[in-house]
Amino acid sequence: MTDEVLARPAPHHRFLWPVLATLLVISWSSGFVGIRYASEEASVILVLFWRTLLSGTILLPFALAIGPRMHLRGVLGQMLFGVMSVFLYLGGFALAIEQRVPTGLVALISDLLPLAIACLSQPLLGERLTRRQWLGTAIAVAGVLLVSLESLSFGEAPLWAYGLTAGSMLVFALASVLYRRRRTEHMPVHQSLCIQTLTGSALFSFCAFMQGNVIPPMTVDFAIGMTWLVLIATFAAYSVYYTSLRLFPVAQVSAAIYLSPPITMLWAWALFSEPLTATMFIGLAVTLVGVWMTSRA
Repeated sequence: MTDEVLARPAPHHRFLWPVLATLLVISWSSGFVGIRYASEEASVILVLFWRTLLSGTILLPFALAIGPRMHLRGVLGQMLFGVMSVFLYLGGFALAIEQRVPTGLVALISDLLPLAIACLSQPLLGERLTRRQWLGTAIAVAGVLLVSLESLSFGEAPLWAYGLTAGSMLVFALASVLYRRRRTEHMPVHQSLCIQTLTGSALFSFCAFMQGNVIPPMTVDFAIGMTWLVLIATFAAYSVYYTSLRLFPVAQVSAAIYLSPPITMLWAWALFSEPLTATMFIGLAVTLVGVWMTSRA
């Protein structure tokens, strides 16, 4: 009887998913803004170290004071997710960029995350996509390609760096599917995110020491970037993402991420006066159609 109750999906308000999807797309795409500000005077690894350290430190008193008591098994599980979804995912992309893999190509591969999740969700979760959802996925991928087309190039990075970019995306896809699979064992989001970011910061600190510097630059741009990355790209993005994974099918949640590239171009236009082209708007329209088809129950 208990298993039946756990397996039965909770009823959701019909406007809950549109609201969560909107928040997810806005916060997920905003990471570009924080990186743009913070990386002007610091390496990407140093930015990631301070992003995760500040996030985990801010959350720590709330994680200890609010919510159920944390047990070793749960903490170790969240540390594993921290290694996968924070250190390997973000760090892999950072290392690829430092190895001169073109940023446009890194962004394109990272934005194919929903496709990888859709492929993994069927064998690992039994969440089968319909033909219409697969068609929507194909349309969304086409829209992402259109948006990224003008910034896409192939550099002269070593071959392993390109593989690292794809591997980082696949690691996060696997972490997302496993997180959904263990939904009955979840601790509150603020506790799990605290453990994950502190785990990531410990590993990024080692990488920063290897580069010879862990001291942040005392500049306004770095402070703006850190504030943006911690409050919006970490607290908002990861919290909405993990909350959505607990409530909705993983392929449906991840499909919203297809909208990150076109929304990122709007961020870049609004804050940094980067140009918008007709191809980008066509890509946005195509992606919207694909995401709508994929997200339909």
